[in-house]
Amino acid sequence: MDTQPTTLDAPAIAEFLTRHPNFFNDFPTLLADLHIPHPHGTHAVSMSERQLIAMRDKVRLLENKLAELIQFGEENDGISDKLHALTLSLLAARTPQDVLATLTLHLREGFAVPHHAIRVWNLPGDAAPELAHPVSQAARASIEAMPLPVCGALAVEDASGWFGEVSPHLRAFACIPLRPAAASAPIGLLVLASEEIKRFYAGMGTLYLERLGQLIGAALVRMQD
Repeated sequence: MDTQPTTLDAPAIAEFLTRHPNFFNDFPTLLADLHIPHPHGTHAVSMSERQLIAMRDKVRLLENKLAELIQFGEENDGISDKLHALTLSLLAARTPQDVLATLTLHLREGFAVPHHAIRVWNLPGDAAPELAHPVSQAARASIEAMPLPVCGALAVEDASGWFGEVSPHLRAFACIPLRPAAASAPIGLLVLASEEIKRFYAGMGTLYLERLGQLIGAALVRMQD
């Protein structure tokens, strides 16, 4: 009785070769005789040469990933150094005015942030008038609802008026609740702003921004009523 030959498709062949790793040991000439299209051109190459090309492509991809990781590591080291310098200056601050002056200096010269605005509540009335401008209950509720800093569009509408005449030119913002500790309620808000729309964008990492908010919050909470 005649039997019909089994039809082999690409997945079946791939499964067969996976289940029989010694196939090319049993038929070594196939490696030299089989020719397949070159992945980066139109001519054909042997299977062994194709494997070598695939390995080179993988090595190149890994090298690019490593270079990217090194770049990110160097950038993070730089941010950590700047945040450390800011921390030391905040430890030396004795008044809210000292905190404000320190923040202004480090944001401009260390982090190259062109614009920032800050509001704090529950400070002594004469401690720092530039910090204690009134903040509406709606804005405070919005700030208290932020578990993390928010980047991109301005998350607190009232804050658009905190930047004065430059406000219409600002395109990117980072709204940072000032929390003395990770789980505590915010005592204020720091807003970073830039004319460059890509400077702060939705989805960017906020770890260092969160730590910045905690540092400033911890420095100011000592000066509350």
